Amino acid sequence: MSRYSDPIVKAVLGPTNTGKTHYAVERMLGHSSGVIGLPLRLLAREIYDRIVGLKGTEQVALITGEEKIIPPRARFYVCTVEAMPVEKRFAFLAVDEVQLMANHERGHIFTDRVMYARGMEETLFMGAETARDVLATLVPRIKFDHRERFSELHYSGPTKLTRLPKRSVVVAFSTAEVYAIAELIRRYRGGAAVVMGGLSPRTRNAQAEMFQSGEVDFLVATDAVGMGLNLDTDHVAFAGLTKFDGRRRRYLTPMEAGQIAGRAGRFRNDGTFGTTGDCPAMDEDLVRRIEAHEFEPLHYVEWRNSDLDFSTIDSLMESLHTPRPTNRLRRIKGADDEAALERLKAIDEVHDALKTRIQVKMLWDVCQVPDFRNLTIDTHVKMLQDIWRTLMRGGGRLSDDFMERKINRCDDTFGGVDQLSARLAHIRTWTYCASKVNWMPNSSGGAEHWINHAREVEDRLSDALHAALTARFVDRRTRKLLKGIGADLDMSATIKDTGEVYVDDDLIGRLDGLKFTADASQGGLEAQALAAAAQQAVGPEVDRRLTSISSGTHQIFTLSDTGDIMWGGMVVGRIAPSGSVFTPDAEVIGGELGKDVLREMAADRMREFLRAAVNDHLVPLKALKDMIAADDTLPAAKGFGYILLENNGSVERREHLQTVRDLDQDARRQLRSVGVVFGHYNVYLQDMVKPKPARLLSLLVAFGVGGDKKPWIPFAGVTSIKNEGDLASSNFTDQALALAGYRAVGNRIIRFDILNRLSFIIREAQDHFQKSKKPDVRGHKFQVMAEMLALLGSTYEDVQGVLTALGYKSETVAEPLTQSEQPAETAPAAETAVVEPALVTAPAVPDVAGQTPAPEATAPDASAVPASPALTATPPKPQSKPRPKKTLTLYRNRVTDEAGVATEQENLEYWHFPTRGQKGFKPGGKGKPAFKGKRDKRPNKGPNPRRDAPKGPKPPTARQVENSPFAALAALKSPKKD
Repeated sequence: MSRYSDPIVKAVLGPTNTGKTHYAVERMLGHSSGVIGLPLRLLAREIYDRIVGLKGTEQVALITGEEKIIPPRARFYVCTVEAMPVEKRFAFLAVDEVQLMANHERGHIFTDRVMYARGMEETLFMGAETARDVLATLVPRIKFDHRERFSELHYSGPTKLTRLPKRSVVVAFSTAEVYAIAELIRRYRGGAAVVMGGLSPRTRNAQAEMFQSGEVDFLVATDAVGMGLNLDTDHVAFAGLTKFDGRRRRYLTPMEAGQIAGRAGRFRNDGTFGTTGDCPAMDEDLVRRIEAHEFEPLHYVEWRNSDLDFSTIDSLMESLHTPRPTNRLRRIKGADDEAALERLKAIDEVHDALKTRIQVKMLWDVCQVPDFRNLTIDTHVKMLQDIWRTLMRGGGRLSDDFMERKINRCDDTFGGVDQLSARLAHIRTWTYCASKVNWMPNSSGGAEHWINHAREVEDRLSDALHAALTARFVDRRTRKLLKGIGADLDMSATIKDTGEVYVDDDLIGRLDGLKFTADASQGGLEAQALAAAAQQAVGPEVDRRLTSISSGTHQIFTLSDTGDIMWGGMVVGRIAPSGSVFTPDAEVIGGELGKDVLREMAADRMREFLRAAVNDHLVPLKALKDMIAADDTLPAAKGFGYILLENNGSVERREHLQTVRDLDQDARRQLRSVGVVFGHYNVYLQDMVKPKPARLLSLLVAFGVGGDKKPWIPFAGVTSIKNEGDLASSNFTDQALALAGYRAVGNRIIRFDILNRLSFIIREAQDHFQKSKKPDVRGHKFQVMAEMLALLGSTYEDVQGVLTALGYKSETVAEPLTQSEQPAETAPAAETAVVEPALVTAPAVPDVAGQTPAPEATAPDASAVPASPALTATPPKPQSKPRPKKTLTLYRNRVTDEAGVATEQENLEYWHFPTRGQKGFKPGGKGKPAFKGKRDKRPNKGPNPRRDAPKGPKPPTARQVENSPFAALAALKSPKKD
C-alpha cells in the first residue's frame, strides 16, 4: 500500500443494515485487485467464504491475526484491519467500521489506515455517520455518500428470557453472562447457540449455522455481533447496558447500543430491540436516538505514531511517544504491546541483549503477540520472554522442539467448555507465531509444517468445543451449575464447576449455591484484596442465579430432610422459623452479594413453592380445619376436631379417653368424613400418615415457629423399624414421631395404622383363645400369631417387646391351655349359633369413609344378634354361601439342633392384660388407659363372667327369644309335635 493521497477517496456512511459492506465487496470485485479490512476475524471469515463462492479459492486470500490463507495467485485479500498487508499495492482498498477510530484499544490501528492506506484506483471507508467530521479533517479531499437503512427499528420494551420471541439474539457483555443466559434458555426454551469473539472461526461458524438453519431459535452472543456480523434475526435483546472496556465498567454509548440493536431486521424486514433478564429498561432519550439513528459525532480519535525508529530501544520508545500532528487525534494510553515492552525492557536479560536494529524490531514484534488467554500482564510477559529467549538463541527463529512442545501441550480434546476454551485460546497464540514466517525454523517442513500442525490442533479443539457447547446449551439436561469468568475485574476471576473461585490462579473461596465463603488459607492484606475482587466477580453470578430462581417454576425446587430448599442440587434457601404449618415462610441462604430486590423475589418464589406443597399434600389437615369452621359441624365434633388440629392431626387416645367416649355417633361420623381414624392407641388422620404429607408436616413443624429443628424422617414407605441407631426415639421428641405418623413401642417404631391393625389381630387372637381354651382356664389370654410378625416385619423377640410396651404380660406354662377344636359338623348347631356372634370382631378393613373402624364400634349392635338359636342355625332362604373367615396362624418356634436339623416346638407363652388388683397392673400406664368405670364389688372368687366373657353384646334372654318375630316365623314353618 502506498502512503499518498489518492484522488478517488470516498466514505460511505450510514446506520446498520444499509448494505455498506456488500457495496464495498461488489466494488472490490470490479477491480483487478483489492483488499478489505474488517473489524472482526469472524466477519472476515464470513466475507472470505462469500467471495470464495464467487471467485474460487485460488483468487482469494484470508489474513487474520492467527489465520493465513494466501494462494500464489490471489487477487483479493480479506483481512482484519490489523492484518492488512501495508507493504502491498492494490487497485482497491476498503476499511469497514471506521468509527472504531475512537476505540481505546484498537482505535489507533483504524486511524492509521484511514490516514495512510490507499488504493491505487479507489479507496472506500465505511462506517457510521458519527465519523464524518473526523474523516473530513484527516482526509481533506474525501467525498461522502450517505445511505439510509433498508428497514426500521422499533423498541419493544423489557421481555422475560422465557418469553423472548423466536429468532432472537441475546447480547451480553461477558463470558459468564453468555453462559448463564444460554443455560437458562436451554432449560426453558430448548437450547441456544453461542457466539463470542474468543471462539475460533470454525466453532463460531458451526454455532452460527445452528441458529441460521433453525436448529435452535435463539443465539446468545457478546457485542461482537454489532460489528457487521450478519444474522437472520428479528429481535435483539440486551441482557445489560454496561460493559467492561478493559479499564472500567461503564454504560454503553448510544452509538454502541445502536450498532448492536441494528443487527435486528435484515434488508427490508423491520426489527425490534429491547431488554431482558435483570437489565433495566432503556430511557426514552436512548430509545429515540437508536430508532432515529441520531448519535453524537466523534470529536477526536485514538492515534499512535506508526513510523517507528528501531535503531535502539530508547529510540523506539521515543518514536512511540511522538506528539500528535492534529488536535483531532489523541495519543492512545495503556496499549498492551507498550505495557509488555516496558516490562521486557526492565529485564536485564532482554535489555542487555539488544544490540542491533533487527533485535529491537524483533522485540517489538514479540510484544505485539496478542494476549488471547486474557490473563494478567505479568503472566503474558513471562510467555513473551520465553518466546524472545528462544528467538535469540535460534538466531531469530523458533526451534522445532519449542514449537512442538507448545503445540502438543494444547492437543487435548477432553474436558468441558472452560477447559477447551482455555486450550483454544492458547493454541491461537502458537497459530499466530506460526504465521510469522520469518520466525519459523529452517527445517524440512518449514513454516508451512507448523502452520498446518497448529491449524490441525485448533480445528480439533474447535470441533470439541462446538460439541461441548452444543451438549451444554442444547441437549444436556444434567448440568445446572452456572459458572463464568469475571470479565469486569482487572484480575481475571473464574468460578469452577465445584464452586471454587479463582482470581489470578489463586483459590480465594467457594460459591455454594448463593453463599460465598472466603478461603481461610489466605491472610493479611492480600486476602482482603482478593476477597474484594471476588465479590465483584461473584456478585453478577449471584444475581444471575437469583434471577433464574425467581423466574423458575415450582418443579425446580426440592425440600431436603434438613429443611433446606434445593435448586439444581444446591442449597439456596430454607424453611423460615417465622411461618406456620398452613402459611410457611422461606428465607434465602446467602445471596448477600446479589441485589436486594432479587433476593426478595427469590424468597417470594420459595415461599410460593412451600405453600403450593401445603396445598398439594396437607389436604386432610386443611379439610379438618374447614370442618371445624363449618356452621353445620356439631359442637362435640368441632371441639375434638380443634384438639386434633392443635396437635397437627394426631393424639394419643389415652390422653383424651373421656373426650373420645363422650363423642356420639353423629359427631364421629362427621370426623370420619374428613379422614379421622379412632384407633385403639391413637386418633389420627388416615391420609396424613402417608410418606409425602407426613414428611412435609414434620419439616414445617420442626423448622417453623418454635420448632426444635429435629424432624423424624423415616425411609419412604417403611411401616415399622427398629428403635435404634440414628432414628432411635431417644434422639427425638414424641411429637416428632407423631408428626410423621409413628409411635415408639418398645424396641420398634410403628406407624399408627399398623399399630391399629395390630390391635385387631390381638383381639382376633383373644377370640381364638376363648373358643379353644380348656374349661378350667381363666382370663382373656392370647398367643403370638405369625400374622403379628408379618405385619411388623420383625422377629418374635421384637413382638415380645412391643406387647410388653403396650402393657401386656406374658406367662409360660408347662402344657397348652387350649384344647383341640372339635370338627364343625359335630358341634351343636343351636349352641354355637347363639354364642358365636358375640365372639366375632369387626374386620380390619376400611369402612365406608375409607377408615378403620374405631374399637368401640368393632362389636356388632345388639339388633344384629340372632334372636333364636334354631332360626340362626337354619336361616330362611339363604342367598349365598358365607365367606369363610380367615383364621390366624399360631407362631411356632423353630429350634436347630447340633446336627443342623430344624424342628418346630409348640409355643407355650401366653399373653394377657393385667386387670386391677393383678400383679403388673399400672393404672394409667403407657399403652393402656386407666380404668375409670365402676368396679365389680363381688368377691374375686372363681371366674368373673364380666371380665372373662368375650367382648360384644350380651346373648339374648329367653324372653327376648320367645318374643322375637323370628321365633313366630319359625313356629309357623316347624311341624307341630303331638
